Amino acid sequence: SAVALLVLAAALASGLVLALLPRPPVNRLCTAPNNKTGFLCDDRVTCVPASWVCDRASNCRNGEDEQEQLCGDLPHSLPGYLVFYCSNPRSWVYADQRCNGMNDCGDCSDETWSLAACPPCGQEWWSCSPVHYEFCSCIPRRLCRDGIQHCLGWSDEFFC
Repeated sequence: SAVALLVLAAALASGLVLALLPRPPVNRLCTAPNNKTGFLCDDRVTCVPASWVCDRASNCRNGEDEQEQLCGDLPHSLPGYLVFYCSNPRSWVYADQRCNGMNDCGDCSDETWSLAACPPCGQEWWSCSPVHYEFCSCIPRRLCRDGIQHCLGWSDEFFC
């Protein structure tokens, strides 16, 4: 019985030591439904788009996408994979806003800057020099031939 007590005490002690050891951070990088960078919830199934993290609306069952530890000092408190820094070092956007066709940085650095590494316009986009600040180097094809100039050379009305 003394041996059994020693074995039990050793098991409890090793369990306590293991519980107190620092745990490696959970890798929460995932691919969201929009095929962009996402944040993996505690359930290890739900992947929310990066821009839904720290938006004051809980998208994970346990609210881990809105925790103070994650959202306390934006963007510095976010994991690097959730953030894209614009050419202005004080400006940033969520990683899923990079290469989405919209001028989220205000200077198109999230669409045309070399660090953005965006692919050419997709099938749903027309390549041109837009006249409106909201687009950078492409416009949505739904704006083609709508009677309104969206490209500098009017290519959206005559060729698109």
